[in-house]
Amino acid sequence: MKRSEFLRAAEEHFGARSSWILADLILPTIGQSANDALADGVPVRAIWEALCVETDLPESARYGQGLQAPPR
Repeated sequence: MKRSEFLRAAEEHFGARSSWILADLILPTIGQSANDALADGVPVRAIWEALCVETDLPESARYGQGLQAPPR
């Protein structure tokens, strides 16, 4: 997952709230906000997965708009 895909997926799923969710929501599995994790070099896919878990997004949202599901 690329950073641009991550940001597009966040905008798709959280809309106008995406900026404050990425800045203020602490992701327990990572121990910091999504923005801080991005700045610290945490893999984008790991941040997205933690965000999906913490915000209780359905499994169908795990890959975001325009993102492909991993091969099975």
